[in-house]
Amino acid sequence: MKIAIFNDNQLGIVVDKHVVDVTNVVDWDIHHPHESLVQLMEHFDSLKDKLAKAAQEGKKYNIEEAAFQAPVPSPSKVWAAPVNYKKHQEEMNIQFNNAPRTIEELALFLKAPSSVSGPSDSILLPFKDRRTDHEAELGFVIGKKAKNVQYSEAKDYIFGYFALLDISIRGNEERTWRKSFDTFTPIGPWIVTADEIHDPNNLSLKLWVNDELRQDGSTKHLIYDCYKCLEVASTHSTLYPGDIIATGTPEGVGPIQDGDIVRIQVESVGEFSVNVKLADEK
Repeated sequence: MKIAIFNDNQLGIVVDKHVVDVTNVVDWDIHHPHESLVQLMEHFDSLKDKLAKAAQEGKKYNIEEAAFQAPVPSPSKVWAAPVNYKKHQEEMNIQFNNAPRTIEELALFLKAPSSVSGPSDSILLPFKDRRTDHEAELGFVIGKKAKNVQYSEAKDYIFGYFALLDISIRGNEERTWRKSFDTFTPIGPWIVTADEIHDPNNLSLKLWVNDELRQDGSTKHLIYDCYKCLEVASTHSTLYPGDIIATGTPEGVGPIQDGDIVRIQVESVGEFSVNVKLADEK
């Protein structure tokens, strides 16, 4: 099932070329969408059939006309994976003449939850004179409280998947600072529930800037796959429903600038496009 938040914090189910409004089918509060999402995830097994029926009968909107919002509005944490593809490590060494350490040494890092934005929002560049790069990633949302989760059990804690952009300013500052500006974690266009993704560790991942294909990878090349990322994130650290994990980016990372259009596509999940603007032009 494809679960979306759209227009004015309405709850939607995406079916083919439409998003169906199911806001009134469950206990969904448009004024508190994140809390409503957490409650939906908690009771999803008992609500699934009801939602599926409503998706066939409710008011439909063309997905091209709907304004999709971040499908996870207010996570308490965003854990992200640094250098989680070998070929990305190689390209970083070529570009900056300094081979970065991989996730095996660095583990994960945190991005500010306030950096999360939706597929209808623009990426706002805070500086005119700093290189800012795109990074296409598979992201997922935690469905239930998790701590010290073993790899073999990790899939049971993932509610669903979405496309994610990790926008990054290059420089010597800490990763968290360079990647935590407002709009630096666009996610969407919706959540695809985990039961519809046969193997999240074998999905194609593509990104275009304007009409140029920049990134063309697959999650099968992850150093730490989705389940390993969750295991590491939950080690001595409590994950809460609605928390996000970003799994890292493949090779092809490059700069974006004012006026660009960035499009990300994840196999079996979906795609979205966002504009790039200078922050003072919003």
